[in-house]
Amino acid sequence: TILLLKGIQEIIVFEETTKFQGRSISDPVIEVGVKGPRDSFVEVLTTNISLLRKRIKSKDLTIENYKIGKKTNKDLSVIYMASIVNEKFLTEVRNRINKIDIDTAVDSAIIEQLIDDNIWSIFPTIQYTERPDKVESALLEGRVAIFLDGSPFALIVPVTFSMLLEAADIYYERFWTGFFIRFMRYFLIIFSVLLPALYVALLSYHHGLIPVKLTVSIIGARSGVPFPTFLELLLMEFTIEILREAGIRLPKPVGGAVGIVGGLVIGQASVEAGIVSPITVVIVAFTSISSFAIPDYSMVNAVRFLRFIFILAASVLGLYGIAIMFILLCGHLAKLKSFGVDYASPFVNLRVGDLKDAILKFPTKYLTTRPMFLRPKDKTRLKLKGDNN
Repeated sequence: TILLLKGIQEIIVFEETTKFQGRSISDPVIEVGVKGPRDSFVEVLTTNISLLRKRIKSKDLTIENYKIGKKTNKDLSVIYMASIVNEKFLTEVRNRINKIDIDTAVDSAIIEQLIDDNIWSIFPTIQYTERPDKVESALLEGRVAIFLDGSPFALIVPVTFSMLLEAADIYYERFWTGFFIRFMRYFLIIFSVLLPALYVALLSYHHGLIPVKLTVSIIGARSGVPFPTFLELLLMEFTIEILREAGIRLPKPVGGAVGIVGGLVIGQASVEAGIVSPITVVIVAFTSISSFAIPDYSMVNAVRFLRFIFILAASVLGLYGIAIMFILLCGHLAKLKSFGVDYASPFVNLRVGDLKDAILKFPTKYLTTRPMFLRPKDKTRLKLKGDNN
């Protein structure tokens, strides 16, 4: 589109003003919340940018456009706040995008894999989100968002481990509710990873650590089970994974019913047939439910994989195997980086101010500074003119 103005010799050219057919803006599907905005990104890049423009009416909101795909020539946009973002992060993002030479990128998940820091790690170092309010918050902290035309998801960099355990609506709750939810989520991810492995280790190697009454109850429940604890637990874990995958692939009206009915029927039938014990069903059910409390789907997949690794370690060395794997896991997290930022921030290079929005969730009035590990240009995000207590 070309704009001509009377009395002015120059012309103004607007690129990409064509309108393509796309679905309307709807509620988030994956990142569902109780409170907060109800809109989500769609497959049209210009619509996604307009959702951000509606929220951030500032000249500091900067959009850099790129072309991705030798055969498809798709539009890709890098969005950031010029007055906040650290130039080192921005330069690193530009360099990695400029190195991409591919026929096409069907979805932003392909871009995520091409610019990832450590492709061999099971942990996601880039956040994948469909919520505009989450992108808005990330930009105002000093992060960078990446959008690809044709994808309803945005990429956020850099990210940390604690960031991937946060749901957007936690900031819309009061202090004590947000504190409880976040604190509980850390415990649930530990239970989801370690509980099955501890069950295998205690029953296979360390009977003396189990209270006598509980030992008698477990032995009575496992009487007649033909498999050792390790194989029994793996059998149930694989069954849960099969049901989860089947529920995802089936149509929505059927998928939920298959997951619930399948879990109940198979669990009950397995116990009655003497294949598994009731305590094993309880352990597997609790760990599966615990993993559902993790808001980021990529992190859920990492936890699922870790669970099997810890079960194998416990079956070989008992509690010593769990301890060794836990030390290796902590070392890997401490070594991992996301675009130059320590993945375990703010727990490494400890800054007390950053802990206000890590494990704890302080009231909003006390979150006056941006995360210091992001090294933003503008460190202050909130100034109170008066204290109303």
